[in-house]
Amino acid sequence: MYTIKDRDDIREYVLRLAASDARVVAGAVVGSLALEDGDRWSDLDLTFAVADDQPMLEVLEDWTRDLVRNFSASQLFDLPSGASIYRVFLMPGCLQFDLSFTPAAQFGASGPKFKILFGDAVQKPFPQPPPARELFGYAVHHALRARFCIERARYWQAEYWISGVRDYGLSLACLRHGLPAANGRGYDALPAQVLDLFAGALVTSLERGELLRALGWAIQGLLGQADDVRELAGQVAPQLRELTLSWKD
Repeated sequence: MYTIKDRDDIREYVLRLAASDARVVAGAVVGSLALEDGDRWSDLDLTFAVADDQPMLEVLEDWTRDLVRNFSASQLFDLPSGASIYRVFLMPGCLQFDLSFTPAAQFGASGPKFKILFGDAVQKPFPQPPPARELFGYAVHHALRARFCIERARYWQAEYWISGVRDYGLSLACLRHGLPAANGRGYDALPAQVLDLFAGALVTSLERGELLRALGWAIQGLLGQADDVRELAGQVAPQLRELTLSWKD
C-alpha cells in the first residue's frame, strides 16, 4: 500500500514534468489535498492548462507514456468534462492519480477545492448540484424497476435498483442539509436520524421477501426527504407505496 511519501514523490515528479513541458502553462491541485493535507488514504488529483495553440490530447498521451514507463502506471479510463479531459491512473501501491488537462483559455476552478500552483486561472461559475426534482424523479423510476425485477425473479438486478433508490434518497437528504450530494460524499455527515431511515434499505439477501422489505424502507426513506418536491411526491406517493404491497394476478 502506498505511503504519504510515495504520493508526495509522484506529485513532485509530475510537477517537474510540467515545469519541463513548454506546452503546459498553468497547474493546480484539486480535491482533498487542495485546501488541507488530506489523510493517509487521499488520492492525488492534479490539473494543468495547455497553451491554446497546442494539441491537448498529444500532451496527455506524452505524459501517459512517461508515467507508464517510469512508474508502471495503469491507465483506467478517461472522463471528458466540458473542454477538459480527466485520465485516471492506478499507480503502484493502489494510489489513484487523476490527471486532467484543459485549454488555457478555459482553465479555472470548477469547485472550491482548487489551489493554483503556477500560472493563471480564469474565473468561472461552479457547477450546481442536481435539482431535487431530478433526484426524486430518478428514484421513482428506480423503485418501479426494482419491483418489476422482483416480479420477474431478476433478483440481482432488483438489488441494483433498490440500492439506487436508497442512494438518490440520501442525495436528496444531502441537498436539504447543505452537503455534497455527488458520489456519496455527504452521506456520512448526515444526521443519525436521517441515516437510520435508510438503514433498513440495505439488502441482506436475494430472497424475494427481503428485497420487498428493503424496497419498502427505501421508498419510506425517499418520501421522508421529499420536502423540496412536495407536490410531485404527493402525486406519486400512493403508487410508490403500491410497489411494496402483495400483488395478485
